[in-house]
Amino acid sequence: MNSTVPQPFYHKLSHTMIALALITLTIYLGQDIIVPLAMATLLAVLLRPIESWLTRHGIPKVLAISLAVLFAILIVAGLAVLLSMQLADFSDEWPKLQKNINNFYLDARRWIRREYSVSYRQQDQYLKKAQTQTMENFQGGETLGIITGPLGSLVLLPIYMFLLLYYRTMLLLFMVELFTQKHKEKVMEVLGEIKAIIQSYMVGLLLETTSVAILNCIGLLVLNVQYAILLGIMAAILNLVPYIGGLVAIVLAVMVTFISHPEIDTILGVVGIFLAVQFVDNNFLVPLVIGSKVRINALVSIVGVLVGGAIAGISGMFLSIPVIAMMKVVFDRVEGLEAWGILLGDQTPKEAKGNLFGLRKKKEPEKIETDLE
Repeated sequence: MNSTVPQPFYHKLSHTMIALALITLTIYLGQDIIVPLAMATLLAVLLRPIESWLTRHGIPKVLAISLAVLFAILIVAGLAVLLSMQLADFSDEWPKLQKNINNFYLDARRWIRREYSVSYRQQDQYLKKAQTQTMENFQGGETLGIITGPLGSLVLLPIYMFLLLYYRTMLLLFMVELFTQKHKEKVMEVLGEIKAIIQSYMVGLLLETTSVAILNCIGLLVLNVQYAILLGIMAAILNLVPYIGGLVAIVLAVMVTFISHPEIDTILGVVGIFLAVQFVDNNFLVPLVIGSKVRINALVSIVGVLVGGAIAGISGMFLSIPVIAMMKVVFDRVEGLEAWGILLGDQTPKEAKGNLFGLRKKKEPEKIETDLE
């Protein structure tokens, strides 16, 4: 019997779909462990050049890794302090905000009574029922997990990052040894490409987020909007979630602005600023800073973000783009999966020639090993 007879398309497709279904189910069931580990992997790859630079200057490996992780913690802590200071200023205006909210609440009640003939007494009953259900939900055991889950992940992230950097050579060797000798060179090439993509993507993302925050803050300060720094930075952070984050940022900014600046011209100005920044971001910053690293078409990106959100929430949305990019690297280099790589990309193979995801001439083994380090 000839074992080299190619398998029919439906046979390969069924195996591929089963594998994807099992991977998705595994991520969904184990997201509390897998998602923080995936986030730590991205950050560890981002910190790898810093750790390498410190090591080259004679600092011991353990101390170099510790300093790199400490540097990341200080950056995040500094951002948290800046936001907390802005939130403290925001809380000082609470009496004014409460008054505006009460006025809006009374106007809404009068409008509901006039338009839908729902008396004030009936509205009070609906509100009490909703408050009772909300308190019951918060008193449930699941709420504690919802609150403590992210806190536990934040504590584990630095530990994961340290251990991933410390054991990276062993982990890379494990990945290579999983495959037979004839495939090892291709596996090392794929790992090198994935490392380059993650580093380039994360650095580009930081540059893009910083640029968006600066543009947002400048525009809001020009309009003399209160809490301009807070809104600008929060909008830039929300923008990390592709497509959906930008829309949420606009809605949040409009709501906060409406409370302190109910004038229609100010609200339209805020919307105009955010739309202008989104235009600059999507048409100039993303193609210039990130687009050259991650060539994923918009349809796959949007679907991937939604699927990531359905599987693992906001963290899944953030992780969706780099995961799809890594999948494309693998698909482009595994025989029989090239079609899936074309589906994920935004160019045909001829157009992609010479790009990061185009098929390249194989590197020498020594060069590949150097890239992995």
